[in-house]
Amino acid sequence: MAKVILHIAYEIKPEHRDAYLVLAAEMKHHFAVDRNKNYVIYEQKGRKNSFVEEFTCGSMEQLEALDDDMTETSENLVNRLEAMLMGKAKYTTMVEL
Repeated sequence: MAKVILHIAYEIKPEHRDAYLVLAAEMKHHFAVDRNKNYVIYEQKGRKNSFVEEFTCGSMEQLEALDDDMTETSENLVNRLEAMLMGKAKYTTMVEL
């Protein structure tokens, strides 16, 4: 099966950077450790406050199940993140050839 990667790119408001870094650590722990997802967060080189979250899934079905697998904690983390965003997040799905 082809791997599927979901990229979620966004910028945060500069005044929220410190709070975002704390939130990012919580999100990494929650999704990677508690929820056992293949999940990482990157900051774009040369673009302070621009971040990309990446979920790597083993199939399209696993990707589609991400929404169904959201817990109350997951939703709370996402809501906190949305309050820090400058503009909207951009979602990109990539399928391995």
